[in-house]
Amino acid sequence: MGVAARDPWGKSMFRNTKSRNRLMVLAAVLAGSMAASNAVGQSSQAARSPAAPAKPAPAVSSATRFLGNQVPPQAQQYYQAVWGVDSLKVKYTESGEMIRFSWRVVDPVKAAPLNDKKSEPFLYDPQAQVKLVVPQMEKVGKLRQTSTPIAGMSYWMAFSNSGRRVRPGDRVAVEIGHFRAINLAVE
Repeated sequence: MGVAARDPWGKSMFRNTKSRNRLMVLAAVLAGSMAASNAVGQSSQAARSPAAPAKPAPAVSSATRFLGNQVPPQAQQYYQAVWGVDSLKVKYTESGEMIRFSWRVVDPVKAAPLNDKKSEPFLYDPQAQVKLVVPQMEKVGKLRQTSTPIAGMSYWMAFSNSGRRVRPGDRVAVEIGHFRAINLAVE
């Protein structure tokens, strides 16, 4: 092709390298002046309207089925006032064979029914249409805590999830005697 660029018909687009360099410098100066004038225009616009609040950039979030795992404030108040517990959590174990339900005691007298040995707890998942129970281990017994509740302590029980029917993100209900917690998200 030589030094000068050629068009498809074989004619020289630039007479020499000097003309090509001048054209490139002119294009660079023009692009730089356009960028500078754009920046000056934006800063002068901001100076003209100082009362206009700056809009924050929208938060980037990815769609996931694990959002909204918090218990609503009204439900938290109900569980604290009626049952003496808070921090209700339902967690999927790493193996997936167990679902762990835990809570923290605020009022030991009101929370006593949750630790009652006579009550039979279960976890119900309406989406999977399955009812899970606390398994009875041969040497360990039931996988749940039944000691007298103490304020500020956390307690737990584990439900057998054989077949892994309950999955993270599902909404479940836990029932222990007369206690019932509904719409809890499995984490």
